[in-house]
Amino acid sequence: MNNLERLIKLENNLILSETDLRILLDTFTKEDLSYAMNRARKVREKVFGNEVYIRGLIELTSYCVCDCLYCGIRRENKNAERYRLTKEEVLSCCRTGHELGFRTFVIQGGEDPYYSDEVMTEIVSSIRKTYPDCAITLSLGERSKESYKKLYDAGADRYLLRHETADEEHYGKLHPKGEHLRVRMKHLWDLKEIGYQVGTGFMVGSPFQDSSTLVKDLLFLKELNPEMVGIGPFVPHHESVFKDFEHGSLDLTLMLLSIIRLMMPDALIPSTTSLGTIHPRGREFGMEAGANVVMPNLSPTDVRKKYLLYDNKAFTGCEAAESLSLLEKSMDSLGFQVVVHRGDSRRAKIRN
Repeated sequence: MNNLERLIKLENNLILSETDLRILLDTFTKEDLSYAMNRARKVREKVFGNEVYIRGLIELTSYCVCDCLYCGIRRENKNAERYRLTKEEVLSCCRTGHELGFRTFVIQGGEDPYYSDEVMTEIVSSIRKTYPDCAITLSLGERSKESYKKLYDAGADRYLLRHETADEEHYGKLHPKGEHLRVRMKHLWDLKEIGYQVGTGFMVGSPFQDSSTLVKDLLFLKELNPEMVGIGPFVPHHESVFKDFEHGSLDLTLMLLSIIRLMMPDALIPSTTSLGTIHPRGREFGMEAGANVVMPNLSPTDVRKKYLLYDNKAFTGCEAAESLSLLEKSMDSLGFQVVVHRGDSRRAKIRN
């Protein structure tokens, strides 16, 4: 079986063996990638048409109790600039976004104990009350199941929690001793049980990763069947343990995006900022590989450069919410239309 035949099997919802998936990732050519991206785009168009969903990203806090070895806001980075947004600042970001046409807000931040259940439920319920037509997505790391439930009851609809790698040994190489993949996976299953639309994902080209670990990622995605999948290339941060490692491959990221679209036709898949960081047209390439979500930044301009998970993060142009018109023109040039609605998963049960 050649790689073209492997991709055709994926498109036809047939199962590839771990060996075939590994061979595809290890041996694909430029021609294979072009075919995969083309077919991924066709599958995405069949399910979603030419619609692109926009999410307004609000970076809540750069404080974090975790010490993930790849992250720029890790606890032990003493040179990181720290900040916290107030409820009023978050609502101001939402107000700006709503006026621009955003109908989903993504509240993202480090694992910061300051944002207790009491603080976060007040923020979430205030957004829900003020903007009942909008979806609220949280990406705040690991919390207790009880905490997830309180936030869900307060009005949160979606939760993003990247598993980062589905290989236990590899997970241990990316995180401090004592952190385990099985715990992260338990959180994801808990979120699904509560009723969230769940998002997960992984870095491409992270230190010590190989095709066998990536195959485990793909198989885990198939098992979990999340509503959202976010992947992007690893980009090093100069204050992280992995500062001297190379960034992840653009081509491999695009191939994996295409494979995920073929495997999960109805998934919501963002074209990430990290793609735009390693290549000027990375975000556009991501869209051409089957992505259908973009997440411009609604955070206050004075904190954007403080939320640095990796180096050289894109801040200007289409990354800024104020330049939404540029994003719309960029998407239009590719044949996509930015739409003003929540952009829920086709599988989601929408709450009243």
